[in-house]
Amino acid sequence: MEIRPHRIIKRKKTKKIKVGKVFVGGDSPITVQSMTNTLTTDIKNTIKQINLLEESGADIVRVSCPDEDSTKALKDIVKGVQVPIVADIHFHYKRAIEAAIMGASCLRINPGNIGSKERVLEVIKAAKDNDCSIRIGVNAGSLDKSLLEKYKEPCPEALVESAKYNIKLCEDNDFFNFKISVKSSDIFLTVKAYKQLSEICDYPLHLGVTEAGGLLTGSIKSSIGIGQLLMSGIGDTIRVSLSSDPVDEIKAGYEILKSLGIRSRGVNIISCPSCARQAFPVIETVKTLEKRLSHIKKPINLSIIGCVVNGPGEASQTEIGLTGGGQDSNLLYLSGIPHTKVASSEIIEKVVELVEKKVKEI
Repeated sequence: MEIRPHRIIKRKKTKKIKVGKVFVGGDSPITVQSMTNTLTTDIKNTIKQINLLEESGADIVRVSCPDEDSTKALKDIVKGVQVPIVADIHFHYKRAIEAAIMGASCLRINPGNIGSKERVLEVIKAAKDNDCSIRIGVNAGSLDKSLLEKYKEPCPEALVESAKYNIKLCEDNDFFNFKISVKSSDIFLTVKAYKQLSEICDYPLHLGVTEAGGLLTGSIKSSIGIGQLLMSGIGDTIRVSLSSDPVDEIKAGYEILKSLGIRSRGVNIISCPSCARQAFPVIETVKTLEKRLSHIKKPINLSIIGCVVNGPGEASQTEIGLTGGGQDSNLLYLSGIPHTKVASSEIIEKVVELVEKKVKEI
């Protein structure tokens, strides 16, 4: 459907970097990321999970590299997948060097625990030598001790100061293929830190509310935090951090982008919460349709409304719409135009048929 002027978000133009074959920043699409939760040394299952994440829409996938065996496993993992792989590095700077050599497309380093300036410089050299990007991943939960002593507690200023210091290290060593994140589990701290950072630098920003919680609570917190920033034009790549299946992170990420009209993938179902006016079981119908249509990758809008109060209006704005009107007189719309009546018992099959047909035409 046509995007209306009041829905257009003016995104800040940042530098464009390359993470493997994927561009981040500049005029590139906002990418969606997740992270594996398998043991990286379990190469077979790690590859399986990465491919499942890619199938779900992941543009970039991060894997943990806590030890040398994990970084060695990267060589085979990278060969077995199509998406760029980010090596997640904490404490041991040598793991970053090894990961770059083994084929990682990006190194995620945490300034609060990676070590001295000299160690960071060695990581930068490894990234340069192996055509690898870097994410400077500042986290409120693991700030450098000197910053905690200066600011007494994690705050936006502390996160931004850490980011600025490491930006300068990269720039002073003629390295510019990097992105930055300043995450916290606190939404207010996260949003303020990103806004402050966006004002002083033009490098691409990786958005996220870290350690956001379970599927429901984490999705809500992430939507509020990431959504605010995206609506302000801030952000080039996102990860929704959930204590849930990594695939849920990808789904939640796309839902955030879809809701803002930034990037669409799959079926966007607009549905009512149901009430005594519903002419068919809306909640169960939507649950079933979400499962039956989960294989659709092309963007399409579908409205499922239980009665005629808002049904016709919503149907006028979607490719396919359904308005409840009684056991045998629910009305299906195509591109806002009444198409055919359908009995409640036939809704699922008819809607699935129409969606799949419409997708082939797109």
